[in-house]
Amino acid sequence: MADTQSAPSIAYTRAPFSTWLGIVCLFVLFGLIVLTVIGPSPRTSDYEETRAKKRMEKLKTLHEESQKELTTYAWVDKNKGVARIPIDRAMEVTVADLAQKKPAPAGPIATPAAQTAPAGASPVPAVSPQGAAGSSSPAEAAAKAGPPSAIAASPSPATQQSPPAPASPAPATTP
Repeated sequence: MADTQSAPSIAYTRAPFSTWLGIVCLFVLFGLIVLTVIGPSPRTSDYEETRAKKRMEKLKTLHEESQKELTTYAWVDKNKGVARIPIDRAMEVTVADLAQKKPAPAGPIATPAAQTAPAGASPVPAVSPQGAAGSSSPAEAAAKAGPPSAIAASPSPATQQSPPAPASPAPATTP
């Protein structure tokens, strides 16, 4: 005989009325709290207008301050001798200073990385003693020696030329 057991049945009972009443009261309480927090904040157009006026006043004072900084002389750090000059005068001084300077020649242009030599090829020396003896500069000696190989890809410190250092602008003086 086969035992046929019935699945256990779960009895569902309805929640008592007091539980439903408690949930509704919690929602009402939450609504009252929200109203007390949000309620006092002004929502009229006068409020927005006053805020807009305050923002415009702040913007106007900020613009006036920045214009004053751009158009007047003042000390930034008196102990170090650093002063602020009007922007128009600073541009005039800079243009006059640059007009007096001679343009400096550009430094050497960096070449792309050397490609690897094919297998079985012998590397070419970067500078030969005969070529370097009659040259006036390391760059000319390197040019006579031929293309650099994979082994001599990085030049020695003796053949490197440093680019000219940029001249620093003269400090601004105050009247």
